Amino acid sequence: MTWIAAVARLRARREPGVLVTVATVRGHAPRDAGAKLVVGRTGTWGSIGGGNVEAVAVDRAREMIAAAAPEPEMLDFALNDKVTNRHGVQCCGGTVAVLLEPLPVVRAVAVFGVGHVGLELARILARQDIDLHLVDSRAELLTEERLGVLSDAVAQVHTHHTPLLPEEVLAELPPGTHVLIMTHDHAEDAALCDAALRTDHLGSIGLIGSAAKWARFRKRLVGEGGHDDALIDRIKTPIGLADITGKEPATIAVSVAADLLRTFEADFEADRP
Repeated sequence: MTWIAAVARLRARREPGVLVTVATVRGHAPRDAGAKLVVGRTGTWGSIGGGNVEAVAVDRAREMIAAAAPEPEMLDFALNDKVTNRHGVQCCGGTVAVLLEPLPVVRAVAVFGVGHVGLELARILARQDIDLHLVDSRAELLTEERLGVLSDAVAQVHTHHTPLLPEEVLAELPPGTHVLIMTHDHAEDAALCDAALRTDHLGSIGLIGSAAKWARFRKRLVGEGGHDDALIDRIKTPIGLADITGKEPATIAVSVAADLLRTFEADFEADRP
């Protein structure tokens, strides 16, 4: 498996890893600059030459994975018989610098409802390195022509057309997916809120709407849904930054995106050892 395929595999499996690259070589070394190795929690793909250099790099990469280290690191090796490293002597005669770059688990966001606000939000979120799921019961809102504004997306964009039960998509989403509910139909929104509270593997849940809308939903979630107050409090509404009060779709989208990015940062701090 190539290193590019290995990185894609880790991303698809939502597993962290480290990309190890021979950055510089002076003199003789097992591999030339540019050689790559991908390290996961249990597997490795590719090689930077074996021996002490690779063994030390794999050990350090797994320490970085365990610590959720966010920053790259450089390791320097002198390959001569006068230097004993963790895994013995390697006496090729040269020196090697190895760059270790963390490959964190990519965040996932699902936007239910790709209307005016949803599309503007997708345009902003598509500039982030995330898995972006766009869900709508209306096929005409998910056409290639309409979503052409996302053609240069950094995010991996996934579309889901769900004409009957959009809430069924929730079970298919990756673990930890942040869910934003903003469909054209309040009944659909209510069903999604109920289903999201019954789906254990999700991240945050956000609902667009007024205080009056939420009061009706909350009553329904308690009465018909049987949810307790603590569970219902998982749903954040209104979404966005409170001090941004504009009602234009693009303004709302900027506010919601900024609030979501703040959630990302809070999650990162919470996950650090």
